[in-house]
Amino acid sequence: MKNRVRITICGKSYILQTEEDAAYVVSLARELDGRINAFMDENKASFPAAAVMTALALMDESAKSTCDVDNFRAQIKGYVEEAAAARIEAERLGREAAELRQENEKLKSDLALLTLRDEVGGRP
Repeated sequence: MKNRVRITICGKSYILQTEEDAAYVVSLARELDGRINAFMDENKASFPAAAVMTALALMDESAKSTCDVDNFRAQIKGYVEEAAAARIEAERLGREAAELRQENEKLKSDLALLTLRDEVGGRP
């Protein structure tokens, strides 16, 4: 459902139709108004120049944020792959440990039989 939202930027009112929540759009407009006004105050720039420069700054922030998100995704993917490899290695080591325990039990049993045979056979 589209909402009609009235915003004011640098003293000029705009009516927008959006599917976003009105309070969200108004908060964005206030932030934009603040940035444009700050740029005009700091640089003695006209509204159009300040709007363009603010738009460029926002595009730069957006591009860098997107790059950061992509980097985080790549890092997370790497961590997931490392965790999967570690899980596979842990399972392999668990199987190997079980085999070694089984072999150890067999050797103990063999030793016990040999010891018993030696005792029955009369050897010390």
